[in-house]
Amino acid sequence: MAAPVGEMVWVRVLEEGVFRFDASEGARSAAGPSLSFAEPRRREEPREGGDRPAVVPACEVAGNVQKVVIKLPSGTSFYGTGEASGPLERTGKRVFTWNTDAWGFGPGTTSLYQSHPWVLAVLPDGKAFGVLADTTRRCEIDLRQECTMKFSAPSAYPVITFGPYNSPAEVMMSLSHAIGTVAMPPKWSLGYHQCRWSYDSSEKVLKVVRTFREKGIPCDVIWMDIDYMDGFRCFTFDSNRFPDPKSMVDDLHSIGCKSIWMLDPGIKKEEGYFVYESGSETDVWIKKEDDRPFIGEVWPGDCVFPDFTCERTRTWWATLVRDFVSNGVDGIWNDMNEPAVFKTTTKTMPESNIHRGDADIGGVQNHSYYHNVYGMLMARSTYEGMAMSSSDKRPFVLTRAGFIGSQRYAATWTGDNLSNWDHMHMSLPMVLQLGLSGQPLSGPDIGGFAGNATPKLFGRWMGVGALFPFSRGHSETGSIDHEPWSFGEECEEVCRLALLRRYRLLPHIYTLFYLSHKKGVPVAAPLFFADSHDPELRKIETSFLLGPLLICASTSPDKGAHECAHKLPKGVWSRFDFGDSHPDLPVMYLQGGAILPVGLPIRHVGEASLEDDLSLLVSLDENGKAEGVLFEDAGDGYGFTQGNYLLTYYVAQVHSSVVSVKVLKTEGSWNRPKRNLNISILLGGGAMINSHGVDGEDLHITMPSGSEVSNLVATSELELKKRLEMISPIPDIDEPSGQEGAELSKIPIDLKSGDWLLKVVPWIGGRIILMTHLPTDSQWLHSRIEINGYEEYSGTEYRSAGCTEEYKVVRRYLEQSGEEESICLEGDIGGGLILQRHISILQDNPKVQINSSIEARSVGAGSGGFSRLVCLRVHPTFTLLHPTEVVVAFTAINGSKQEFSPESREVTLEGDLRPNGEWMLVDKCAGVSLVNSFDPSQVSKCLVHWGTGNLNMELWSEERPVSKDTPLRICHQYELRQTC
Repeated sequence: MAAPVGEMVWVRVLEEGVFRFDASEGARSAAGPSLSFAEPRRREEPREGGDRPAVVPACEVAGNVQKVVIKLPSGTSFYGTGEASGPLERTGKRVFTWNTDAWGFGPGTTSLYQSHPWVLAVLPDGKAFGVLADTTRRCEIDLRQECTMKFSAPSAYPVITFGPYNSPAEVMMSLSHAIGTVAMPPKWSLGYHQCRWSYDSSEKVLKVVRTFREKGIPCDVIWMDIDYMDGFRCFTFDSNRFPDPKSMVDDLHSIGCKSIWMLDPGIKKEEGYFVYESGSETDVWIKKEDDRPFIGEVWPGDCVFPDFTCERTRTWWATLVRDFVSNGVDGIWNDMNEPAVFKTTTKTMPESNIHRGDADIGGVQNHSYYHNVYGMLMARSTYEGMAMSSSDKRPFVLTRAGFIGSQRYAATWTGDNLSNWDHMHMSLPMVLQLGLSGQPLSGPDIGGFAGNATPKLFGRWMGVGALFPFSRGHSETGSIDHEPWSFGEECEEVCRLALLRRYRLLPHIYTLFYLSHKKGVPVAAPLFFADSHDPELRKIETSFLLGPLLICASTSPDKGAHECAHKLPKGVWSRFDFGDSHPDLPVMYLQGGAILPVGLPIRHVGEASLEDDLSLLVSLDENGKAEGVLFEDAGDGYGFTQGNYLLTYYVAQVHSSVVSVKVLKTEGSWNRPKRNLNISILLGGGAMINSHGVDGEDLHITMPSGSEVSNLVATSELELKKRLEMISPIPDIDEPSGQEGAELSKIPIDLKSGDWLLKVVPWIGGRIILMTHLPTDSQWLHSRIEINGYEEYSGTEYRSAGCTEEYKVVRRYLEQSGEEESICLEGDIGGGLILQRHISILQDNPKVQINSSIEARSVGAGSGGFSRLVCLRVHPTFTLLHPTEVVVAFTAINGSKQEFSPESREVTLEGDLRPNGEWMLVDKCAGVSLVNSFDPSQVSKCLVHWGTGNLNMELWSEERPVSKDTPLRICHQYELRQTC
């Protein structure tokens, strides 16, 4: 190991193949207790002499930053990095672990809602190796150099390596010994969940659930977003819209539906509000440096925030949760817990805030130390409160923010995605990536949270989303309805079929979660888990494994899964269905050598009984053998930990053309239920032969001859072809009906040409939320829907009119007038004024050009044709890839050279101190500069404001009234230049 002069490297063996490296003995105290948040199960011993790991990190400590570099053989593939957008295979990517409210994230977003400082490497020979940087602080994970992983974080921290092992699954099992396994979920939570922001009354909630039942579409859970609360006050109910929540829940339970309710960390600062009063008395709030509670704005207005790093606070919160659950609450949803704070350029609280953490997790530290674990600690407190409420029920918690190890307390979802095909595609690798980082219980907002899904998009997304470990549809307020029946009969039928598939597969999915809980293996795994030696499997993103079950989907609007060429791992893979094949549903295969347990098509988990018929699908391998496992228990509670369960191992084998299927062995104290057993032997091409018997007894099925098998397969394939030809796919409707502006106003718009890709969200502020430089794969905007990104104001005050209004798309051009991509947006900012923005990416010039103006369209004659005083204010928020290595530089009008670093905080430039038509955001580490050029005659003032990890570079016009003949304009451009 390469260590800096004067440093000692400590190597500990944690278990066979697992090693911990400390750059110095002092690193342990500087970084905090090793894996204290993950509560590892491990042993430590001195590591001696030649028995050291095959892969050794090189560690360098420069100032307050520790960098770790690990070089691996050529042909290594990288995965993990937790909740990350973009491709499954991570070579060429970089992630910053800093939990961020990342509404409308894109494939180049480098910080999302959760932090997992972990990388899984699959080596050229198929073996696998894992690395965990044991730090809670902001950590850069740099995989841009082939076969090289780099970790960089402030202060010293240990690095733990896992392996090399013979397979990726073995690495994941080893990781689970350090970070724990997923809590065993209640079986109902593996059904389908329906959510929206918001179902805003008891009547609406019950109507939605009853519609599921009437239409025969399976559903187990309905969700309540923030509008159930009284003025967004946590632990309260709106007395008008939810006057009797217990009665409503009783009605839901009577028709087999559970309810999950949102709780945010922001507590309204209000005298007389019982949560605020009790929290103040118990002294639970996060403090500022002056020892006063930090106050930040969230949904209720001014809020204080519980300090979950302190046991006193966690007990206080858990007690509130326990009492809240008495209203009939079945599960709790922790949102906004990065923690998100409005009206700040950082989207969160100041890093200087003080947490009074418990001694065993780091003690008193500022927010930068605890930021990434805040959400996990909130989820832990919520989980413990639900556990306090009943010892007979397993808690169900969903959290948006998390840290590696949070699967022990909560499920997660992939955040505020968009209703488009890109985000549908991205949902597959994101779910797989979380599974490869220790979190198996995850899924996206099916259909997309923001914007309006089309029927085909929604149906196709439901087809694959119904087979994710966590399956929930969710959509944003202001969007069209996103229930399965909201998109026409064809889409409704696809959703029904997709969810009936899920419920038939629930015995298998529940078994996978039991195995994940016991061993730490993923529930949904990438295709290369079937054969890590095959390099062609390593980048496949549209197929995934649920144990031996292979799901092959299509994320292309032009092709169904049955029309795509799917790469299969070596060996036998038998296609099958439940008589439900459809052009808009995924294709399913069962691996040779596997037995798949299948249940009945039910509408909710409560309909199932242990005495129901059980089906086994058998796919024999090349040697005529197969095996499978089924876990059964009460579906809730903790009796399974005391042996109250039945774990059955089934085997099948061919002898002299007869397949024998029997129980090989069992575990657990339960007796086998008296039930019928249906056996289907898969022959390939969707063909199968069936037999029936009694579960627990040996069954013998005579196999058809080779020619008979060929005929059965040919007949099955022909029938499938005819079926698919007869079925009407979901109509390919790209846009909702209406006028052109209305058509585009609810759909994110991509502008892509030459060097740049932009994503524009017209319906809130016409903002640009993504500005990616394609040659460098760098995303320059720091954005979400309500704030930041590229936005414009019409006044000198912060977030004045222009940044939140709905903009209409009045024109869009392709390859016209020298422009490859161009769009013109208009937003009504009141008083007869329009804010117009024309965005174009030039064909022969690597620049993004934005021409904006405030124009008087209908200013009344009584005002003399002049508007109120307005100021056009361009307000982009840029993300800083290397916050300590950036400056703003320019030549001022007076000829002086100017340079401002983050330490300057905020600088206002007026008169001759303004840039002379150009200023640059210089990233010294990356060797590039984002250059903003403009006409100085249109700009009266420039403002620089440094946040934490982001930067505003504002252009202000003069402040004056406008008329039809005298608009205010700012025309400017962005380009990326190499810096010497």
